Amino acid sequence: MSEGQPDSLFKLLIIGDSGVGKSCFLLQFIEGDFKEDHNVTIGVEYGAKTVTIAGKQIKLQIWDTAGQESFRAITRSFYRNANGVILMYDLTRLESFENLEDWLREIRLNSDPEVVVYLVGNMLDLADEEREVETSAAEKFANDKKLDGFIEASAKTAEHVAEVFIKVAEVLYKKKVERQMAEPKKEAAPVVLTQTRQENNGGKKKCC
Repeated sequence: MSEGQPDSLFKLLIIGDSGVGKSCFLLQFIEGDFKEDHNVTIGVEYGAKTVTIAGKQIKLQIWDTAGQESFRAITRSFYRNANGVILMYDLTRLESFENLEDWLREIRLNSDPEVVVYLVGNMLDLADEEREVETSAAEKFANDKKLDGFIEASAKTAEHVAEVFIKVAEVLYKKKVERQMAEPKKEAAPVVLTQTRQENNGGKKKCC
């Protein structure tokens, strides 16, 4: 491995309704910044960051996709190469949680069967005053749909933001290692040694 090259590279998508905070979430993770008036994503936004998992350098390439129906076709084209998907809703907007069924259907139809899906409830900083989705309901959804994990987070305060990406990277790296261990090792072909025996008659003639 050359200097600066990661040990592994994983591609992630952030999926969910428009306005749930996907772009702010990505910005907070990549740059440690939050913009209250972040523009609505038109198509796809991109960011990349390297994290350390089990002593290995893991590069995450992350695409933030537009949540509007008019951009669904663009979003679908990104599913095929994704290793992981962060499925996001706004815990202060029940509608964004109810629409997760549709988003998950899109993921299942367009992604690799082994794709990692992690559920994230954003806007945790507003939970005390404006919560519309109970934690227990989201946990049940994640368990029923056999998702790879669930957490509530806040793009504004950065609470649990990095943890989300670390957990997704951990799951992906673990699966990669398990696949490598499960692959049958190619055994070298056995070497057959053929010994040629030479008779030494010591100069004597054979009997007739």
